[in-house]
Amino acid sequence: MPSLKNSPGLVARTNAITILNQVLSSRHGLEEVIAASKPYNAMEQRDRAFVRLLVASTFRRLGQIDALLRTYLKRPLPQKARAVRDILRIGVAQIILLETPAHAVVDTSVTLCEQTRNPGQKGLVNAVLRLISKEGAEKFAELDAALLNTPKWLWESWQSAYGDATCRLIAEAHLQEPPLVLTVKSEPAQMAKKLEAELLPTGSLKLESGGMIDAMPGYEDGTWWVQDSAAALPAKILLAAMDTKKTLRILDLCAAPGGKTAQLAASGATVTAVDRSKKRLVVLRENLKRLNLTATVVTADAATYTPPNTIDGMLIDAPCTATGTMRRHPDIARTKRSDDVLRLAELQKSMLEKAIKNLLPGAILVYSVCSLQPEEGPDVVEAVMAKHGDIKRLSIDPTIFGLPKAAVTDNGDIRTLPCHFADHGGMDGFFIALLQRPL
Repeated sequence: MPSLKNSPGLVARTNAITILNQVLSSRHGLEEVIAASKPYNAMEQRDRAFVRLLVASTFRRLGQIDALLRTYLKRPLPQKARAVRDILRIGVAQIILLETPAHAVVDTSVTLCEQTRNPGQKGLVNAVLRLISKEGAEKFAELDAALLNTPKWLWESWQSAYGDATCRLIAEAHLQEPPLVLTVKSEPAQMAKKLEAELLPTGSLKLESGGMIDAMPGYEDGTWWVQDSAAALPAKILLAAMDTKKTLRILDLCAAPGGKTAQLAASGATVTAVDRSKKRLVVLRENLKRLNLTATVVTADAATYTPPNTIDGMLIDAPCTATGTMRRHPDIARTKRSDDVLRLAELQKSMLEKAIKNLLPGAILVYSVCSLQPEEGPDVVEAVMAKHGDIKRLSIDPTIFGLPKAAVTDNGDIRTLPCHFADHGGMDGFFIALLQRPL
């Protein structure tokens, strides 16, 4: 019988606390840290899935977990005991969120103290987790989850932008595990039946649990790809605003990993996909190959790129803080800061400026960000349009795209929120503006 110290379960939890610490200390995204972790990628698929779930669950409720731990710790842990803090965090996540048998959690957590060279903290970890296993769930439920799991700067930003009630609804939506949502090349109703999925009002497909994605019907055939219903809107809005009776020439800026490129290519458009990341463009090419779609792929910076040929339309899904995707990436709450918003807003302005300079008379441009921060959405559009009086801002009818009327702003832009479509599992937060240079 293998010892606990060599068990796959302990190896998985060792990887979990390592990854948790790396994300928090480096402020790199969870997916980026996981992709670069050799120990993580050396594990069996089942163990990798467990680690991903455990770490994501810990991030989703990190403020609440830390608040609960403070009630059991007589004094704060010293800074050098970061590993012990993370052991306790994933211990709480397992006991309360994943409902792992408490005795197993306590045993592995005590052993983790030895493995992380913190043997003197075994007694503390043992005592705290045993108490939490007995009474912690009730105390955990009594905490203000929406407030505690949202960093103060984000809470205050959303309060100012959307009001107290909507701010809380957004934060509550982030506490829920999002469903799997797909975009289908064609005939979504037929594919919904085949996958036993819900056909959303936007035309996307929702599955409660997809299992192994590459084993699902239609994956190998390239019939669909994973894409949130809100993420599918920018390309839909661009195509709806254009004359699709002719072959369109469309420039997709900041295109990787390729979901929007795939939508545009599937419509029959001639697409040029531009991104400055060679690594991410490898993924884009792989995705297009699986989907049997084609596009011209260019490695370039959107802030400086000039298309060599005439373009009928542009889509710029600009790099942003991605606070609208925190349902799917709960680590964003801990890796982003308020100064990231201002820094990225300046980058977005330069990208939109360059795109507008390349916009020919009659051509259409969609600017979008998956951020809830107004500085990255409407403020960017307002600042750039103030310099370009010849650019027209077109109103978008949300009902055409299956959206609630609340999704349209006073300026006619689209603003989706994580609390929209609550009956359908929610959606990501996006800002989308539709611009045109008149003939």
